[in-house]
Amino acid sequence: MLRFVVLCTLVVSALSASLSPVIDPEWEGFIVGGSTASAGQFPHQVSLRSSANAHFCGGFVINNRWVGSAAHCTIGRTNANTISVVGTNSRTSGGVSHATARIVNHPSYNANTLANDISMVQTASTITFTNLVQPITLGSVFVGGGVSATVSGWGQTSHPGSAAANLMFLTAPTLTNADCRSRHSTANAARVFDNTICTFLRSGTGTCMGDSGGPLISGGTVIGAVSWGIACAQGFPDVFARISSHRTWMISQM
Repeated sequence: MLRFVVLCTLVVSALSASLSPVIDPEWEGFIVGGSTASAGQFPHQVSLRSSANAHFCGGFVINNRWVGSAAHCTIGRTNANTISVVGTNSRTSGGVSHATARIVNHPSYNANTLANDISMVQTASTITFTNLVQPITLGSVFVGGGVSATVSGWGQTSHPGSAAANLMFLTAPTLTNADCRSRHSTANAARVFDNTICTFLRSGTGTCMGDSGGPLISGGTVIGAVSWGIACAQGFPDVFARISSHRTWMISQM
């Protein structure tokens, strides 16, 4: 895969269902160089799936009726073909499925730059909390550089490769936005907005194809939603929608 692509050139992810949004593959996130999660380790984790049970993106439980994700995951999708599965580490089985009542994409989301890449999914039924299913607090504090944060998701653990059967996670330090921009090309640095947050550990670890929208957590709060990265784990920072910047909008939708 070419490291950089023209932003207007979009392709459908091979891991997405037929009604999935059309997106550039380098913008989707999985975990490379991570570890396998244990049962209940990330009870806020959500698998967004099609009506055919095909996982296409990650998400996180906010409360008993709302799931957070990335706008590029949910833009163009329908309620009928978007299901939130909670309470399982398996990408294909287990857990509890919730149909969708409403999808709300950020009104200022830009598909070309991935600005404001955040969305909300309202479930049609109430999410029941258990030891395997719990909400996570939306981060309200601006997080700078050097903070330990953990991202979780399903999918390719190498590229090329196949999607992981079980939930994976990776812990990496956050970067200041200035540092993040300096580590990217000029074109991609322009996509690191003030309302994004970046992480970087080392080359060979990071996000890869398919599970955008998944949570970046620190201190018991979700501080980011996987937005984009240079596929895959090639030594560039991964970029997330910054939850503290979007928190007021997210709360206003619930």
